Amino acid sequence: MIIGTITDGIVIDHIPAGRAMELYGYLQLDKLDCEVALIKNASSEKYGRKDIIKINQLIDLDLDVLGYIDPHITVDIIQEGKRVEKKHPALPEELVNVIRCKNPRCITTIEQELPQIFKLTDRERRVYRCVYCETKESR
Repeated sequence: MIIGTITDGIVIDHIPAGRAMELYGYLQLDKLDCEVALIKNASSEKYGRKDIIKINQLIDLDLDVLGYIDPHITVDIIQEGKRVEKKHPALPEELVNVIRCKNPRCITTIEQELPQIFKLTDRERRVYRCVYCETKESR
């Protein structure tokens, strides 16, 4: 399979296999008016299989979302056909309006204009909890 090269854009690489569509939704890539290539289950020496997203335009990415999905994801910034920067998103300390609290008694269920805020409470296990009700985020 041949996917065209990018002159100016972004390559999101090392996405865990099968998670690219989830990331596509989180980043709202469907709203872009440019070419977006999604490659699923590409061979990877390091991970076995991986997903890749190529965006043929320079855009602002929410690195917190990328770090939340998997902190091993890499982001390559391409300008004039060459990689000019490589970013490694970290596991974010706080997530705002990325995930929703599932607790039906949480204040965010009643007061829907409140932001959905989750804090990282256990870095090793990647556990996030709602700041309002302490409910553990469920993946």
